[in-house]
Amino acid sequence: MFDTILPADSIEFCPHPDALNIFVCGTYNLIKSEEAIRIGPQKRNGQCLVFRCQYDLDDIAQSSFEKIQTIDYPALPDMKWCHRSAANKATLGVANSEGEIHLLEWDSEESRLEETARKRIVGSPETLCLSLDWSNRRNPTSDLGKLVVSCSDGDLVLLDPITSSIVVTDKWTAHEYEPWIAAWDYWNTNTIYSGGDDFKLKGWDIRTDLRNPMFVNKRFGAGITTIQSHPYIEHLLAVGSYDSSVKLFDMRKPLQPLSQTEIGGGAWRVKWHPSATRKSDLLVACMHDGFKVLRFNELAIETLEDMSSPLPASIVQRFDEHQSLAYGVDWSFAPSSNDQKTAIASCSFYDHKLHFWSG
Repeated sequence: MFDTILPADSIEFCPHPDALNIFVCGTYNLIKSEEAIRIGPQKRNGQCLVFRCQYDLDDIAQSSFEKIQTIDYPALPDMKWCHRSAANKATLGVANSEGEIHLLEWDSEESRLEETARKRIVGSPETLCLSLDWSNRRNPTSDLGKLVVSCSDGDLVLLDPITSSIVVTDKWTAHEYEPWIAAWDYWNTNTIYSGGDDFKLKGWDIRTDLRNPMFVNKRFGAGITTIQSHPYIEHLLAVGSYDSSVKLFDMRKPLQPLSQTEIGGGAWRVKWHPSATRKSDLLVACMHDGFKVLRFNELAIETLEDMSSPLPASIVQRFDEHQSLAYGVDWSFAPSSNDQKTAIASCSFYDHKLHFWSG
């Protein structure tokens, strides 16, 4: 266990072959001093914590990880590594609470991240960048692909990043309230999905008029918080909500879920397993009920059959060592000699704890 000092909300393992033992943790702190409250607006601070790990999946108690770098920022709602070809440096995208996006490259010789670009993408520093996602998850390339960012004013922003600069290519009002999440369809990078506190899941074709979504699904009982396209199964999307459920959709029929699994607490993050041998496993940060690994019927998700009866998914593992909101979680991309176990890091908010385990 590691004390992150500030409340922790995001975990991301590096997918690059040169840095599979590296992961980052983002923190988010609301400054509550009397002076800050009196003068307003609200001030937030955070850090990007960089860790190196060594793990034994047969005996996770023998594993170890160490913090090797701390980078001070405003609060950090989200971070994502870009999936780049092995010939290029690993690149991390960071979204902060003052409307900025940062790009950082991993220097393997110095074992540290170095910032290469920064861009304010909103008009007011009171507007938060809430989430970001890279378009090239399935097809790593030498360039950086594209970024989509959701912002607390309801906008989505499309970015064209290069190593030393970030260009805003489009921006549009997508939701009436905070869009907690925006994510690419990894199989069709002309398509973006978004969800927000207006209880709506929306799809967008970036080649068309972005004032008009491709679809709007209003059949949610609470705000939508997390979305991830499946890296191995086309058309399959996992969507989590404050309503304590995870739904799977065939995006050719985006208004009717294939399945709905009650997870016991609001779903803040969903992460499909990075290995094709475990493509039916989904890691979920369940906010008020710890972290869980869900396992779906492999044949059903491959064929996109209705999985609503009798039981859409089984909980094959849970992790309950955190004493506060379960927010950040991720699988390691490092290959394992035991396909049944993968290293996992998780973090929680008010108790500012980071744990390292396997599932």
